Amino acid sequence: MISHRSFSASDKPSPESPEFPVDWSIKTRLLFTSSQPFAWADHVKAQEEAQGVVQHCRAAAVTLPPSIRDPKLCTELRCAFQQSLVYWLHPAFPWLSLFPRIGADRKMSAKTSPWSNDESLQRILMSDWSVSFTSLYNLLKTKLCPYFYVCTYQFTILFRASGLAGNDVITALMSPTTRGIREAMKNEGIEFSLPLVKESGHEKKKPSGTSLGHGEEQAISDEDEEESFSWLEEMGVQDKIKKPDILSIKLYPFICCYFFPFIFYKARSVNVKTQVVSGYKDQFSLEITGPVMPHSLHAMTMLLGSSQSGSFSAGLYTHEPTAVFNICPPVDKVLGKETVREELANCGLHPKTLDQLSQTPVLGKSSLRNVEMSDYLYNWRT
Repeated sequence: MISHRSFSASDKPSPESPEFPVDWSIKTRLLFTSSQPFAWADHVKAQEEAQGVVQHCRAAAVTLPPSIRDPKLCTELRCAFQQSLVYWLHPAFPWLSLFPRIGADRKMSAKTSPWSNDESLQRILMSDWSVSFTSLYNLLKTKLCPYFYVCTYQFTILFRASGLAGNDVITALMSPTTRGIREAMKNEGIEFSLPLVKESGHEKKKPSGTSLGHGEEQAISDEDEEESFSWLEEMGVQDKIKKPDILSIKLYPFICCYFFPFIFYKARSVNVKTQVVSGYKDQFSLEITGPVMPHSLHAMTMLLGSSQSGSFSAGLYTHEPTAVFNICPPVDKVLGKETVREELANCGLHPKTLDQLSQTPVLGKSSLRNVEMSDYLYNWRT
């Protein structure tokens, strides 16, 4: 397994290992290259695509042989590939780009939002989102969902089930935060810590604790000190909330958060010629555009290990605001691997992926930039 050592941004590759460290950042793009073609990923049959969706919905764990002689003839490979490409997004607005949120063009304004002057539509949207979030959180509490992200223009929150990232309680990491958000949480009695900020006279770290009895530890970065509610203007409801009270603080920070009804990633394979000493050789690539979540990245590397005979390279492009989720927040109690496997057996992750995501994070504020497999062993760069 991976040794729990600290990593820093470096061009030096890591020592070879049968596994690479867990990376909790969201990837926007993956570029795989190999000396063997990725033609098996093209021209997926309708039945294979449907089977991949079924396997995703049923959380089926697919284990392929270490090497597949003819990947183009392997239906199981293509179905598993389609399964790894599925993600869920809620709500779905066809006129809005829902990811990435932070750093996106702010086109959602009161003048263009169809709900800006429609109070009934605003209530329906809020009610729908609240029901969906509650349902998803209940899945997390019962360990039927391993983790999920809440994405807004100003911050992202990563909710993780107990047992993941080396922690025995549900954890919530939020980045970045504003003074206004922190004050709102303090007023609500929500305990949180600031693992990236040194203690100061006006804002000190608090020990991990519970929120509403759920055991949620709030690990919060301090990248943005500006007190702002501009997300209300983006939603077109700023005139409805002049001075947030307790109720609005509870509900509205989550009004523009997104994840659910599934759509597929875009996958494209290319064949190029690369120059070597003896002339030219074929070099094949497979490009996938995101969002790509941690379990999907791990699932894809396992599939490519089988399809590419244990040899490939991957360039990973990170959604930078989420790189901070690779910090290691305070851990009260570390659960053993067997306990995690037993308690999260029905969470929808492949057993090997679950093993990886249960590891204590070691990347700090860095993220993986390159992962290479050679003879079924990994090395990586951050």
